[in-house]
Amino acid sequence: MPADRQWQAVVLVMGVSGSGKSTVGELIAGALGADFLDADPYHPAENVAKMQAGHALTDADRLPWLEKLRELLNDPERKAHVVVLACSALKRAYRDHLRRGERPVHLVYLHGREALLRKRLGGRAGHFFNPTLLESQLESLEEPAPEEQAIWLEINKPADYLARAALAALGNLQTRVQS
Repeated sequence: MPADRQWQAVVLVMGVSGSGKSTVGELIAGALGADFLDADPYHPAENVAKMQAGHALTDADRLPWLEKLRELLNDPERKAHVVVLACSALKRAYRDHLRRGERPVHLVYLHGREALLRKRLGGRAGHFFNPTLLESQLESLEEPAPEEQAIWLEINKPADYLARAALAALGNLQTRVQS
């Protein structure tokens, strides 16, 4: 690994739709002076249409999307030393796919009660995700295993609190990744 890439890292903010990944991820990126990527705009048009119609994505549907995200995370032209990615990353295999690259990946898992998630999705406008798909996401969700060393955050707190808690748990990212 080239010396100038040794301390580059990815903070993957994960969870089901409505958990606040984008909001919390942007706050973390801002505090770190990092690039922020929201995974949603990188879905192929077919995936977006499928979700809008209320159909759950399959592993095969997600593969091109995950490939694109991994390419973005490992782009040698990316100048930021840290990239924060907001991505559902529902299954361990998806997270493992995103981990294949030069940058270490640190997980921040936003989880919460189904009732709160439904309430949030019901109040959200202008997003392609059909709220009826929450159940399928919860069924597909494989919560991070202990060896994934995820930072677990309960979403019943304000986004700025969650971002501060994540940053505290991450510590000094540059120092942590170099060691």
